[in-house]
Amino acid sequence: MPYTAKDFNALIGMKGFSETLLKNHFTLYQGYVTNTNKVVDILAQMLKDGKTGTPEYAELKRRFGWEFNGMRLHELYFGNLGGSGIDKGGKLAKKLEKDFGGVDAWEKDFRATGAMRGIGWVALYHDAEGDRLFNVWINEHDVAHLAGCTPLLIMDVFEHAFITDYQLKRADYIEAFMANINGKVIDGRL
Repeated sequence: MPYTAKDFNALIGMKGFSETLLKNHFTLYQGYVTNTNKVVDILAQMLKDGKTGTPEYAELKRRFGWEFNGMRLHELYFGNLGGSGIDKGGKLAKKLEKDFGGVDAWEKDFRATGAMRGIGWVALYHDAEGDRLFNVWINEHDVAHLAGCTPLLIMDVFEHAFITDYQLKRADYIEAFMANINGKVIDGRL
C-alpha cells in the first residue's frame, strides 16, 4: 500500500509563516512521500528479480532511510504546529520540570540547539526506558536519531523551512516556531 501525503493546509494563515513558505514546504514534503514510494517499489522489484547483490540495491537501501525519514520528520514537524505553545499545565510541562528544571530552561536549550550552525532538525526525544527527555540535533534525515526513543517535538532548521520569510534570521524563525507549537499534540505523543 503506497504512502499518501497528509494534508496540512489548515496551517496556512498561521502567524509567522507565509502562505508561500508553507506551500513550498508542503511540496517538498510531498516529494519525500513520492520518493519513498518509488524506492519501496524499486526495491521490491529488485528483490523479486534476484538483484539484491547489486550496488544499485545497496544504494537504494541506504537511500530509503533518507526519503522515509524526510517524509516522517515533515509529518511530525507540521503536526506539531498550529497551536499557541507548550501547555504549561500539561503532561510535557511536568516532564520538562523534572528533566530540565522547567519549561523555560528546556526552551533555552531547544532554541540554542536550533540556532547552531548547520542544516538539519531539532528533536525533543523521550527515552521511555530511561524516562528522560533530550533535545537532539539531527544533521541529516537518516543520521543521529536516538534508538528506541520517541520524537515528541520536531523543528526543521533546513533553510527551506525559513529562508523565504526570514532570510538568514534563524532566531526570528525559531521565535515564530515556538509561538506556534501545538502543546496538545506534544502531550499526546508523550
